Order: sequence, then structure tokens, then C-alpha cells
Amino acid sequence: MTSNRYWVSEFGKGWEDRAVESVNVVSTAKAAEFAVGDRVQLTDTKSRKHTIVLEVGREFHTNHGAVKHDDLIGLSEGSTVSSTGNMVYLALRPLLLDFVLSMPRGAAVVYPKDAAAIVGLADVHPGCVVVEAGVGSGALSCSLLRAIGKDGYLYSFERREDFAKIAQKNVANFFGSEPKNWQVTLGDLQDEVTALPVASVDRVVLDMLAPWECIDAIAQVLRPGGVVIAYVATTTQMSRFVEDLRLDKRWTNPEGQELIARPWHLEGLAVRPNHRMQGHTGFLVTARKLAPGVVLPARRIRPTKGGLDTVAQVTTGEVALDPEEATDD
Repeated sequence: MTSNRYWVSEFGKGWEDRAVESVNVVSTAKAAEFAVGDRVQLTDTKSRKHTIVLEVGREFHTNHGAVKHDDLIGLSEGSTVSSTGNMVYLALRPLLLDFVLSMPRGAAVVYPKDAAAIVGLADVHPGCVVVEAGVGSGALSCSLLRAIGKDGYLYSFERREDFAKIAQKNVANFFGSEPKNWQVTLGDLQDEVTALPVASVDRVVLDMLAPWECIDAIAQVLRPGGVVIAYVATTTQMSRFVEDLRLDKRWTNPEGQELIARPWHLEGLAVRPNHRMQGHTGFLVTARKLAPGVVLPARRIRPTKGGLDTVAQVTTGEVALDPEEATDD
């Protein structure tokens, strides 16, 4: 038994000594060792990456010679291995980021920077029931399945059968088998999602050309307080979806944003932005479902010059002008 000092706030703030019981921590060193069937990413000295699946007796061949799978089996992750041509490779298990950028594609993938934002902005947590429209190549499905855990459930809807098959194969490859808490339905979301019970879904993720067409359908299955988030490519899609959510009057005021990732070059004193970067990939629009019968208070806005839509909304009472901001600066 050891004694440490803890900050206590339940009965007044202050420090007190408490005994800490020793616990047996299970080492993860064994889990870090490569085994048959593991997916391994080999990175050479020029940062070129190759992904292989370990099999007994197999070899991975490159222009710099061969790497024996048997040399990797039992080796700890983060080790190096040399080819017969003396090329040194760093061996690591690929991250989800690496898998997404190298997996076979049918439709364009949701890049990891946007997938991470979707999980965070929509607050997708373990045990969540999520509806996903537009499964694409399965990249976003992998992120959602990880976030909801074993106790959650993901309903994915896809119009095209070829995309659905690619997504199912990619997800199965990433997890080792197709998750039992994932269901892929072929067809239009607005037609198929109505089979779910009313208010039975916690989150809705829309990655599709016209998300505004699904507003009524998702409003039926999404519970009050639930989040809808749409990933769209253009400003016109974003504007149309936002305005249609407002006109539907069953949602909080939508919010839109764009995420741009800029990597940096770091070599000694040469610290600068990279010449290449991930610029625009898409816009994210989020809103939350109101309780039945609730009317959202009128937004107080600053009048804009030439804002015809704003004038129309003010006239109908949908928004209200702020008297303190009714004059131009």
C-alpha cells in the first residue's frame, strides 16, 4: 500500500492523504506482437508505404528485394525489418487513416479529418443508434462503427449495389469480419428508413447529393434532441439544406462549417507549411431535432443589404430584426 495526496472537493477543498491499493496491470507488450493474419504496414526510407497481410511462408517482393512474412511474425510492432536488398522497413499496424487512404474505392471517401469531425460534432458515442445515408466506400462507416462500440447499432443505406458491396468488403477487411451491429440496406433512405420505429434513432449522418429530400423521413425516426449532420460538397447544397431545415420548423437553427487541414514541413530550422495540403473536401451542416409541438424562438438578426430572403422571413415572422442592430454602422 502506498499513500498519495488527493485534492478533495466533496466536503470542502483541500488536500488529504489516501491509501492507494496496488493493482495488477496487464502488459500490452504481447498484444503488440505481429501474428498470422495481421495487417502490417511497411514504410521504407523514402516514406513509401506498403500494406501486407501476414501468412506463414509468404514473401513480400519489391524492387529492393523480398521481405519474409516469417521475419515479421512474432516481432513487436514498431520494429524494423530488412529486405534481401538491404532496404530497411519500419513495421507498424496501419491506423484507420492509413486504411482509408489506401483501401479500394467505389465512391469518393470521406477523409479522416471530416470523419473525425462528424463523430465529434454529432457526439456519436458508445451505444448510439445511427442512421447513415450514402455508404460510399465504407470509410465513414468504419469511423461510426468504432465510435458506437459493440452496444450501438449502425443502419447504412446506399442506392447503388456496387458501392454497397465495396463498402461491405472494406469494412469487413478493416474489422476482420463484418460487424454484427451493422446493417446495409439497398435503396433510397426516404423510402427504407420509415421501417424503423418512430424516434428510435439518436444520430443521422447524410453523405448524399440531395439531403434535403430526406428531411421529413429522418424527422420521423430521429428522437427529440437527436443530431442530424450532412456532408455536402458545394455551397449551393449547403444553402439549400440549411434553408429547407429552417422551413421544416422541426429543427434548431442549422450550423455550417468547413475544415481545412494544413500539414507542416519540419526539418531542423526549416519549419513552414507544406507545399501540398488538403484543401476543400466538403461542408458539414448540423442541427438538432426539436420536441413535438415546440416552436423555435424567432432568431434576431442584423438586416442585410439586398437580403430578399431575410426580408421575406422577417415579414412572415420567422425571424425578428434586432432593434439595437437595425441601423448600419
